[in-house]
Amino acid sequence: MPLKTSTSEELPSVNMTPMIDVVFLLIIFFMVGTQFSETERQIGLKLPGAGQLKAMVAPPDRREIIVTENGTVLLDGQTMSVDLLSQRLQTMRVRYPELGVVVRADGKAEHQYVAAVYGAINRAGVSDLSIAVRYQPQQLR
Repeated sequence: MPLKTSTSEELPSVNMTPMIDVVFLLIIFFMVGTQFSETERQIGLKLPGAGQLKAMVAPPDRREIIVTENGTVLLDGQTMSVDLLSQRLQTMRVRYPELGVVVRADGKAEHQYVAAVYGAINRAGVSDLSIAVRYQPQQLR
């Protein structure tokens, strides 16, 4: 049997074809899986109740309440009245007793609007309240 006596050695190479195949299969798998989850949400089911349950997950980050210059109140981006705000916060507190809120009020908003929001937060029993402000090194005029 003749021996190879060539002096040039070939460098080993990595065949990328199987890896590319696996990546394409994963992409197809996740695309199909996403379609199934959308279909499940469209099925109208009324699930049975299980009595009183507590949340198994940690409470969400503080909810953001925005008060605009003209007095519009937004909770997590949804416009609502002060009474509805209080009801929503009470409902959230049932699931998350340690619920916290952040109030972001426009600097030109009347204080009455902001005070009404504080009252709604107080009626809902939320004690973790923060007020968002912007630091300005200038002195008040």
